Amino acid sequence: MQLSLRDLSERSGVSAPMISQVERGETSPTLTVGERIAAGLELNLSQLLRLDESDGVAVVRAKERRRGGSGEHRYEVLTPPLPGLRAEVSLHSLAPGASTAGPGDPPMHEPGSRETAVVTDGPLRFVCGGLAHELAEGDAVTFDADLPHHFENPGSAEARFYAVVAAGLRRS
Repeated sequence: MQLSLRDLSERSGVSAPMISQVERGETSPTLTVGERIAAGLELNLSQLLRLDESDGVAVVRAKERRRGGSGEHRYEVLTPPLPGLRAEVSLHSLAPGASTAGPGDPPMHEPGSRETAVVTDGPLRFVCGGLAHELAEGDAVTFDADLPHHFENPGSAEARFYAVVAAGLRRS
């Protein structure tokens, strides 16, 4: 998650020296400390310890997907929230005339992230760095996701696209 020890300490309420010792394997945390560290990472203890994926497979059922957005822009996260997972796949739906964000909004993704979007339905306009790119069904675009960007639906029907965000691959 690109957190410093200090960041995680503030988020979890566990001292930075204790987190460092746990990270280096010099000490084993109590369950309480482990739960606090997991909460600081926005995980539950089972996810942190990888107890719920003993066979190496994590299935995300359609009804269990993390969903967000409004009526104009809806999305579903298709990948599980696993520790160490460096990519996220999501499915986005845009109503006619809707956009994912305003042109002046700051980037949503961490520094160094890359994103690939694949259009499945309708026309889509991708705007990045002030340049617009018209996309059609089946088209794909890959870009530095930490730059200000957004998608627009210029069509008269709902547009849909998959987005894959890979965190921290590009070096600044």
